[in-house]
Amino acid sequence: MGPMRDLTGKQRRHLRALGQRLTATLHVGHEGVSDAVVAQADAQLEAHELIKVRVGDNAPADRHETAEDLAARTRAHLAQVIGRTALLYRRRRDEPMVVFPSEAGR
Repeated sequence: MGPMRDLTGKQRRHLRALGQRLTATLHVGHEGVSDAVVAQADAQLEAHELIKVRVGDNAPADRHETAEDLAARTRAHLAQVIGRTALLYRRRRDEPMVVFPSEAGR
């Protein structure tokens, strides 16, 4: 899967199900999608593939814009935005952890 190939509906649903048990590990505040936030998101995506990001009330841009901006800058997929929480996914090149149902047994 190339870095930006769109996720299928089935893959998105699978990520959302996995995301339900995650807690937000990254917070976007009044500085918005700063280089520091991008660096943190990058590191977390590399470690976990799937991360939850909380967009604070004081973020300069709309929550959807903020989530899309962060996803674009980290070359990640935006799997979902619910309330002020975004779910980002980026497959690891080596030893991916998230296995989609259609890939099992390949």
